[in-house]
Amino acid sequence: MDNFHLHTEGINTRLTELAGSDPHVASAVKLVGIPAARPGEQGFHTFMRVIVGQQLSVKAAATIRDRVEALVGPGAGPADYARVSDEALRGAGLSRQKISYARSLCEVVENGTLDIAALPTMSDEDAIRAITAVKGLGVWSAHMYLMFSLGRADIWPVGDLAVRVGVGRIVGLDDRPSEKQCEEIGERWRPHRSVMALLAWHYYSNAPAI
Repeated sequence: MDNFHLHTEGINTRLTELAGSDPHVASAVKLVGIPAARPGEQGFHTFMRVIVGQQLSVKAAATIRDRVEALVGPGAGPADYARVSDEALRGAGLSRQKISYARSLCEVVENGTLDIAALPTMSDEDAIRAITAVKGLGVWSAHMYLMFSLGRADIWPVGDLAVRVGVGRIVGLDDRPSEKQCEEIGERWRPHRSVMALLAWHYYSNAPAI
């Protein structure tokens, strides 16, 4: 965890620095406050949860996640999933596509194609490439893992709709920025874009409607 930067102190320090040079950031922090730290677990378990929860509401994802984890057992690894049939996983609520993704994740972890233990030592770019090489894990999933499990300081998840909406509101745009526009806006916040993503989510959820 030596390179984990998104703890409470790190978030406060980086946003205070950005607010000192960017009036939009200063206004946003004054209105909604500093977002809370949201550290996540590292490892196979987290990637499996990402697959299980794709394209579901938070409540539905939690329900199916709990069913799947009850089926395979606590702290289950790839070998534990291999002992469970597709039919049983379907009964727990996984679609055929997600079962395919889950099996693929288990395979690449077992054969070493995805070395999860090595991800903390990789550059952001190499870690994203390694994660997105796995079927069912896209750039958004990689960004979430790098931010919340690895605590990387300069991740900019412009594929997240709420981030783009929040950023647009923070900088005073009339319309939600496109991914390309959000990339361009984010350049001013390097190398602290992860905390700006946290602030954008926080602003999206907590700023009063105008």
